[in-house]
Amino acid sequence: MGHQRRSAARTRVLLSTAAVLGVITSGGLWGTAQAAAPGPAAAATTWTTTTVAPGVQVRSATLKNRGAEPLWTVTVQAPATGRLSGSATWAPVGARYWADATAERLRAGGFAPRVEKVYWPAYADTPHGVMGLRVRVGTYATEAAARRAAQAVTAAGFHTAADWTGYDADQPADRQNVHVAVVDPQRFLGTVQGTHDGDVARRATTSSVAAKLGSVVGVNAGFFVTSDADGVQGTQSGISADDGELQSMAAGSRAALVIEDGGRRARVADLTTTVTVSAGTYGHEAQGINRTPGLVRDCGRPGATPSERPWQDVTCHSSDELVLFTDEFGARLPTGPGAQVVLDAQGRVVSAGARGGSVPAHARVVQGIGPAADWLRAHARKGQRIEVREDVRDTAGRSVRLGRGDSIVSAAPTLVSRGRTRIDAAAEGVVDPRDLSFGYAWANARQPRTMAGVDARGRLILATVDGRRMDGSEGFTLQEAASFMRSLGAVDALALDGGGSTAMAVDGVLVTNPSDATGERAVGGTLQVLLSRPRP
Repeated sequence: MGHQRRSAARTRVLLSTAAVLGVITSGGLWGTAQAAAPGPAAAATTWTTTTVAPGVQVRSATLKNRGAEPLWTVTVQAPATGRLSGSATWAPVGARYWADATAERLRAGGFAPRVEKVYWPAYADTPHGVMGLRVRVGTYATEAAARRAAQAVTAAGFHTAADWTGYDADQPADRQNVHVAVVDPQRFLGTVQGTHDGDVARRATTSSVAAKLGSVVGVNAGFFVTSDADGVQGTQSGISADDGELQSMAAGSRAALVIEDGGRRARVADLTTTVTVSAGTYGHEAQGINRTPGLVRDCGRPGATPSERPWQDVTCHSSDELVLFTDEFGARLPTGPGAQVVLDAQGRVVSAGARGGSVPAHARVVQGIGPAADWLRAHARKGQRIEVREDVRDTAGRSVRLGRGDSIVSAAPTLVSRGRTRIDAAAEGVVDPRDLSFGYAWANARQPRTMAGVDARGRLILATVDGRRMDGSEGFTLQEAASFMRSLGAVDALALDGGGSTAMAVDGVLVTNPSDATGERAVGGTLQVLLSRPRP
């Protein structure tokens, strides 16, 4: 019986993935896909096609599954301890002993629980097989009914959540609204650019930037700071570059989309960054560009605590670092203890003193805190020439040289590598096999997603799926996102920022359905497909 249940659960996962893959007809949407046969529950999908410019095509569809019957339910959550924080928290799944004991307590309280195995997705760097067990009570037609039931279970001494089963990876989604844009560099005469629209610290909606720049397609780009407690809002938490200038540093070795020569070439690679500030023979590494010293969003920098490796949506801290600011920072410079120097266009120190003020045009600012501030005071005196060396490398150690028209946008994780699904979820800090409270909903449940990839012909693929929309669109898991990108012909692909940030604009008009109740989210950076290079 246990074997039958395990096989049934795995079959549901396979059918869900097959439904995503099977929406593409044989030969792929653009003639390069590695298509799979549709699952038996998948419905036929009709794509609408628009050519928005020579070499740029946009297709949209609603993927439907007739066999899906999502409902509301009550999930009893398992007690857990956050591995980074050490604090008590809750996880959607737990160990066998917890599940059995919890089910017994529920039955004793007059409830009818069900215990379900949850399997690890096909990540490249996590365990395989059973992740844990979840305990649930009842099925309900409405969220209100599920919440009333959850209150009763909570009153009996359990920690609960009202959940929509359409977000579960082991259940097929009933519908997923997708938009896909493909840019053929052999035919498209315009440019593709990652952009902060001239102000790294300003948040703006994807569609407003698209309309301002006159782009034919725009999507949201990388992760960014959304709260003042985590730094300066709008600044990127991973590597980014606009028109050849590095505007933020990598959070460890994470996936990035490198766009060269204004979009003539694009590739996906895991990138790291090193920035060295030198005064004569004395050098000191900087650990940030355009961010608040001491606050390291998504972690991933040497010296950061509690971790030097990437952790999604976690803010690490540092008490000893240099941070560089470009003249596109846009906001008032961070204040507080430490030191600051202003460099002119030739790299000479024109002023030194307390932190604060703004970055002058055609200048740069270096701030230091802790011992790094002492180094700055000792070696960066007025009139001294300061050299700043930036080094971007991929995991093979190859240097990535940035020139005019080059952009980098970064998020996480890698989805497809060399034509194969390769989701390095643990290495890029979006899940933790030793802490099931971390990243479960972010990675393993369906969410709105924005994805980017490159096919075998060098064409850039930009894709979105709406999510968190009961009876509207439920989104993708990371595994479904990887399967979808492969079905479109991507040989390399990554996830960009998703959730409420997911947006695609076509001819300046939003075509996606944002998940935030307030509408389209203002984001920290976008990727725009432009008919011509915008004026500087």
